[in-house]
Amino acid sequence: MTNHDPKICAVHPAAEMHAQEYREGKISRREFLTRSTALGVTATAAYGLIGATAPAQAAGHAQMGGTIRIQQEVHGLTEPRLYEWSEMGNITRGWLEHLVQYDRDGSLTPVLMESWEANENATEYRLNLRKGVKWNNGDDFIAEDVIANIAGWCDTTIEGSSAPGRMGSLVDPDTGQMREGAATKVDDHTVILKFTAPDISIIAGFSDYPMAVVHRDNIGKNPIDNPVGTGPYVPEEYAVGERAVFVRNSEHTWWNEGNGAFLDRVEFIDFGTDPATVLAAAEAEEVDMVYESVGEFIEILDAIGLERSETATAATIVCRPNQKAEFDGKAVYADKRVRQALQMAVDNSVVLELGYSGRGTAAENHHVSPLHPAYAELPPQKVDPAAAMALIKEAGMEDFEHEIISLDDGFERDTTDAIAAQLRDAGFKVKRTVLPGSTYWNGWDTHAFSSTSWNPRPLDVQILTLAYKSDGVWNETGFDNAEFDQVLAEANAIADADTRRAKVQRLEEILQEEGVMIQPYWRSLYRHYKPGLLGADMHPAFEIRYQYIGWAS
Repeated sequence: MTNHDPKICAVHPAAEMHAQEYREGKISRREFLTRSTALGVTATAAYGLIGATAPAQAAGHAQMGGTIRIQQEVHGLTEPRLYEWSEMGNITRGWLEHLVQYDRDGSLTPVLMESWEANENATEYRLNLRKGVKWNNGDDFIAEDVIANIAGWCDTTIEGSSAPGRMGSLVDPDTGQMREGAATKVDDHTVILKFTAPDISIIAGFSDYPMAVVHRDNIGKNPIDNPVGTGPYVPEEYAVGERAVFVRNSEHTWWNEGNGAFLDRVEFIDFGTDPATVLAAAEAEEVDMVYESVGEFIEILDAIGLERSETATAATIVCRPNQKAEFDGKAVYADKRVRQALQMAVDNSVVLELGYSGRGTAAENHHVSPLHPAYAELPPQKVDPAAAMALIKEAGMEDFEHEIISLDDGFERDTTDAIAAQLRDAGFKVKRTVLPGSTYWNGWDTHAFSSTSWNPRPLDVQILTLAYKSDGVWNETGFDNAEFDQVLAEANAIADADTRRAKVQRLEEILQEEGVMIQPYWRSLYRHYKPGLLGADMHPAFEIRYQYIGWAS
């Protein structure tokens, strides 16, 4: 394939249509940017299509040098495919880069790629890799690296890897490996991807934190043990649960020299999950930036003189019964009536107020956000505690005690408390268990009934594939529904969001009808940092790109 192939377009034909939808008020700016850039339109060009100018990078005015101390949990690392928390991605982001990144405005912009193009029906993508990039061991970054990573991401035999769920029809269902001919090298800096069905989520999937690009010889290895990467930092110290320290790599010429790597030293300091402890550290000036500000502590951090950054997002919390959990040999939550009763007894707007101080919008128990391109508004669900108890009695489970587990951090604890209180008010027997992170995360995906926070993903089909597909590696609900899987496969094959919306609507309906989860709200996200710190704004997916953070000159 050449650059002149008429099937591949630098400006995708759908982009102007989406621009017109934006001008007519049918879609938001964020939605327009995500739709257009996912298909290969540059962020600059996308802004131009709607008569706007792309925002400048604030950190472009940063001085060279200095140290930053960031409050964040320091988890034990695994190989990137097994990353379960955005904090893990933040740790290695200084030397392990991505092909593409998801920006605060909703756009997808290249990192280790210069650009990409999709054909009209999104069955074929051309990845144009950045030239002149070297690994910090001296090797050239080339197409073989990308193909090796994609093959690794497709590998379904890696227990705990969430990557195959992002690879769509690049995976051969018979072998569980990358399909023959799915990724081919044109030259050292060009890769062609070919799908058996349209895939509109692949580029957005590349931006997710487990999709860090590693050297072709290091696939499957823990990057902290051999920190070979393309980025400008290297680890100096790593103590799980305490701190992680990174320093600028003076022996490596970074591909983006002069546009980042401002700081000499970056320290992640783990103060645990209690917001009060984080506040105390900020008041004592032991940190320059916090990972996330929550609840009542937002105003307190304002009051001590820190800058506040806020972003609207599809981040949420899900309180879910595990349908596979057994109690004395009985799968209580496999009974749809039990799940429906739990959902019917809880008023999500009340949970938002009590659990998150009203800082967000009430959700609809289906995990598709109004910010997602193919979101479909459904009729309001009925909140009826009396009907909920009638249903639980019909299931013969009125005497069953529901133990609801949550992490001990502020909003997850408070939100789960609010849910538990409403269930008790309706007549349910409820036990609340609050666990520290060190205990909670050991079995987070096997708890019988628990709350889990979820990061946003740019596209609706991404989150549904990761969380609710029957074989999804992050399917913590135990949900297994043949119709849902079939409709989801059909939705993943529809490039246009307006056309896809009918499928997504049915997916939303199934999740509500089956009572899969209590998903009470979409939360606004906040972060505080010291004045004069540039590039530290809250990211909708909690990303901290410390290679682009610096102190004002």
